[in-house]
Amino acid sequence: MTIDKKFIDKFVKITSKAALASSYLIGKKDKIGADKAAVDVMRVELNKINMTGEVVIGEGTLDEAPLLFTGEILGTRNGPSFDIAVDPVEGTNFVANNLPGGIAVLAIAEKGNLFNAPETYMNKIATGKIDKGLIDLDYPLKKNIKNLSKFKGKEISSLTVCVLDRPRHKKIIDELKDLEVNIKLITDGDVLGALYVSDPKYKVDMFIGIGGGPEGVLAASALDAYDCHFQGRFIFDKKTDIDEARSMGIKDLDKKYELNEIIRGDSIFCATGITSCDALKGITINKDKFLSETLVTHKDTNFKKIVKSNNPINE
Repeated sequence: MTIDKKFIDKFVKITSKAALASSYLIGKKDKIGADKAAVDVMRVELNKINMTGEVVIGEGTLDEAPLLFTGEILGTRNGPSFDIAVDPVEGTNFVANNLPGGIAVLAIAEKGNLFNAPETYMNKIATGKIDKGLIDLDYPLKKNIKNLSKFKGKEISSLTVCVLDRPRHKKIIDELKDLEVNIKLITDGDVLGALYVSDPKYKVDMFIGIGGGPEGVLAASALDAYDCHFQGRFIFDKKTDIDEARSMGIKDLDKKYELNEIIRGDSIFCATGITSCDALKGITINKDKFLSETLVTHKDTNFKKIVKSNNPINE
């Protein structure tokens, strides 16, 4: 079974509208408001789609998030059944402070094919398409770097690794410096960080480090269409996280997940720029219309494209 490509335009419209709603709060120092604006619009628009869509990655549990909560059913209840993963604003700090990298993100897969990730951290590694067994989350960093260097036919000093700038990554960053690898530090937004490995034009050879588990699933859904390499392992260091994982049916808490275990079958991924970054231009308002850029993938049709839209604001 595949997802009808007619849904591509529908989901691009949703992330574009969510990005527009959030864009009104760019630089307003209100990250909660920026997120809420996108959440409200995304939920309204998803409910217009002829589908039965269950949120498997959302804004949190019902008691944490009254809208787009994990388990919420969206759509008209007519049409196909989908799993839905959303991050209405990845990079709320970017939007609040008018910094590059705020995006509105949505992924859709066939029912039962998108991993229901717990709200906990995930250790991740991602690269472009490589030979099987070449790069592994369990290998020492030096081995992964040497293997990637050899595979790409590039000097180690010409490789670039993207890492979230966090104290927890000091050891990784120090080791990369010792190896004389180029480092691209990002302050937030590890969906976007992982996406940089999808295309050589971004000049990022590897993404590595600990970030959000739900964001790992969202990134995987896009990287799958590019035939990239991605592995993730959840970090359960609190009793509440362990209890949540077990309630979701996760038995092996130390399991390393391959890409095909996180997302299976056909999928659509959309990420619309709110504030401009290396990958996407942000929202631009021109009188009664707004311009948007959305990175879209549809695995079944091998559709991978940045879609530029010019739509009426009040449509």
